[in-house]
Amino acid sequence: MYNAKPVKILSRCATFELETDTCFNAPSEFKIFLGGDEIKACSRNIFTLYNLSPAMSYNMRLSNGDGTDVSVSFVTKNESLLIDASRFGAVGDGETDCTSALSAAIAACPKDGTVYVPKGVYKTYPLFLKSDMTLYLDDGAVLLGGVERSHYPVLPGTIQTEHAGEKCLGTWEGNPLDCYAALITALGAKNVAVAGQGIVDGNAQNADWWINVRQRKGAWRPRTMFFSHCDNVSIVGVTVQNSPSWTVHPHYSDNVDALDILIKNPDNSPNTDGFDPESCANVCVLGAVISVGDDCMAVKSGKMYMAENHWKPTENMQVRNCLLERGHGAVVVGSECAGGVNGLKISQCLMENTDRGLRVKTRRGRGERCVLTNISFENIEMHSVLTPFAINTLYCCDPDGKSDYVASKQPQPVDKSTPTIGTVFCRDIKCDGCGAAGAYIFGLPEKPVESVTLENVSISFAPDAKPAAPVMMRDIEPVCRLGFYAENVSQLTLKNVIIEGADGEPMRLVNVKSFEKE
Repeated sequence: MYNAKPVKILSRCATFELETDTCFNAPSEFKIFLGGDEIKACSRNIFTLYNLSPAMSYNMRLSNGDGTDVSVSFVTKNESLLIDASRFGAVGDGETDCTSALSAAIAACPKDGTVYVPKGVYKTYPLFLKSDMTLYLDDGAVLLGGVERSHYPVLPGTIQTEHAGEKCLGTWEGNPLDCYAALITALGAKNVAVAGQGIVDGNAQNADWWINVRQRKGAWRPRTMFFSHCDNVSIVGVTVQNSPSWTVHPHYSDNVDALDILIKNPDNSPNTDGFDPESCANVCVLGAVISVGDDCMAVKSGKMYMAENHWKPTENMQVRNCLLERGHGAVVVGSECAGGVNGLKISQCLMENTDRGLRVKTRRGRGERCVLTNISFENIEMHSVLTPFAINTLYCCDPDGKSDYVASKQPQPVDKSTPTIGTVFCRDIKCDGCGAAGAYIFGLPEKPVESVTLENVSISFAPDAKPAAPVMMRDIEPVCRLGFYAENVSQLTLKNVIIEGADGEPMRLVNVKSFEKE
């Protein structure tokens, strides 16, 4: 039995990680005991215990039957008060508007208290969390988003203050723009948690959020969870689904943990990214299962206006032991990343049926502060991913991405609008059932990608693969079983890279200044 370490201990739940080298799944199923009683069986590297008591000492034992059981002792956090939302008038019948009752329970919650939502379906409009509290959703509890757009408060994109200058609240695709509040919103809160086995359901399929999505109607679409300018945020165990747009969106926040959560949206739902940290520091995503209609996870830092006026890169982010399915990209950097991304480590993840695995996307116009570097991608399994490795500096989406300036493959002047892709390191990765290309890397001719290393990487193609675009850039032809393509790269290093089933020449390099292959 492998050792387990505590990851996050709250007052009523605790999350642990097995110390293994497997991706997402544990080497074998094991049983979890508390105080001698079997709690449940588990087969994942990340697991959470629920319905614990506050300020209580526990001894957990893990057993897979091999005679080497593991014991872990832990103490849950203190809790000042448990507030049952049903005592404030919240009715879990799926029809009664519970916004006022839930908001009153949150308002009444003292420091280090918990608002408890019991089993039931609670129709609600946006709820605003505050500092030093936990919102705990019991197994079977559903917060169901109301469908009336007029009942969603609008967060102003910018507010001018007399002494502190401009403050940004609302945001849309990297710019400070008016947007509707999320179903769960926290602004400037510290030490805030959303935890439990319940569901936060944006209910977008029953509203008009997914209709004419490029048209602004009163304000831009809401997220389902939005944490802006917060510190010490914990999201543990909950399911978040049917989001109007990006699902979980930490924004200008630090010390954010998303642990053992499930994010799911229909595969045809528009712009429903799973987890999108924007201009955040110290982000940890462990054990997440994400299946959505856009990128599973997109690491961002705003567009040019935010980089120039509210510069904050996304830094020091870990993604580990996650299952990422079906999205356009599994883990994505960009494209709204004008503030830069520095220090992103993805490891022990399982990626299945996504368009791309590691996806880095930027373009001219993101600016000189758009420095994307120290990105590592290690111990990964990919199955049926069209293009496992995609680096694209001519990303063409959105109106500002369709110009000749963005699309040109001829060198342009290097100036304050030119982005940089620094160091990308990939190691110990297995990819099977690929379709379009094993790797497709296209740097700027005027500023090539600085350094890409692939080490101990195997890529094999599906025999029935169909042509598809390996990246999203203008005037690109669909490809099928294209092995490894790199253009405009300063340093490319391949060590023990095996490509099987490619059509024609397995490797094509254009303007790669230094190439090392072992």
